[in-house]
Amino acid sequence: QVQLVESGGGSVQAGGSLRLSCVASGTSWSINAMGWYRQAPGKTRELVAAITSRGSTNYAASVKGRFTISRDNAKNTVYLQMNSLKPEDTAVYYCNVEAFITSRSTYSTYWGQGTQVTVSS
Repeated sequence: QVQLVESGGGSVQAGGSLRLSCVASGTSWSINAMGWYRQAPGKTRELVAAITSRGSTNYAASVKGRFTISRDNAKNTVYLQMNSLKPEDTAVYYCNVEAFITSRSTYSTYWGQGTQVTVSS
């Protein structure tokens, strides 16, 4: 009932920047929290950053001060501005949304398809 479409991944050199976007669409729902996770080869998926419906944010220690998460509630979109990128930031980045589904009166979590970010040294 909720579809997520990500964009903005790509390849950059260390020190560069990228901006990821994720647009949520659907019917009979309201978005609660939104966030970004990443998964590098051979590693488990980890939280990068999250933002609540009121704008409170949470970041992984490894990205604090370099990444900024934001959201546009009118557009049902979450962004991840990534600056000072490092080779260790290389991973597939996934958008994550927690939504309240009106028809079921319950919260559900949805994932985007993932977008590759590659940072070369």
